[in-house]
Amino acid sequence: MKPETSTHSWFALQTRSRYEHFAAAHLRSKGYELFLPVYTCRRRWSDRIKEVELPLFPGYVFCKFDLLNRLPILVTPGVIQVVGNGKNPLPIDDAEVAALQAVVQSELPRQPWPFLQVGQKVRIAYGPLCGFEGILVNVKGNHRLVLSVGLLRRSVAVEVDSAWVSPISSNLPHRSGANVPLQAS
Repeated sequence: MKPETSTHSWFALQTRSRYEHFAAAHLRSKGYELFLPVYTCRRRWSDRIKEVELPLFPGYVFCKFDLLNRLPILVTPGVIQVVGNGKNPLPIDDAEVAALQAVVQSELPRQPWPFLQVGQKVRIAYGPLCGFEGILVNVKGNHRLVLSVGLLRRSVAVEVDSAWVSPISSNLPHRSGANVPLQAS
């Protein structure tokens, strides 16, 4: 009996660590529509370098199914749970899955990237502002870094390439407009 998938939603399934391919194979054999986005990575062993396919979202696979009939999903080897808010599974937006599928089908180079939200504090990792911190904002589709001078209570926004930013980890030294001492003339 093949599950009907045309009217069902996409859900993210959390899998055991390194069991993404295993769980996906079992779900496919049950007839479910699966999506496991991968990327190619070069790994070095002591005697060779090899290209391996790794999941873009380690620990997760996407599956289209009827939420009211999720028991066959949950008893699949390698599957831990359907991702959601507490015990309430939440569907993934079809547009987000379609975008990921288009990226995979394009065969362009891809890799996992830290999730950056607009409004998140970030550090510039490349370019002429390398090392500076600020808040990431989005203005008319362009990413901007907002640098502030706390004493003056003023800020400046500078357009940056989104590939230049990385989330701040608290243990790294930084240069920030808010921490630069003002000099009197």
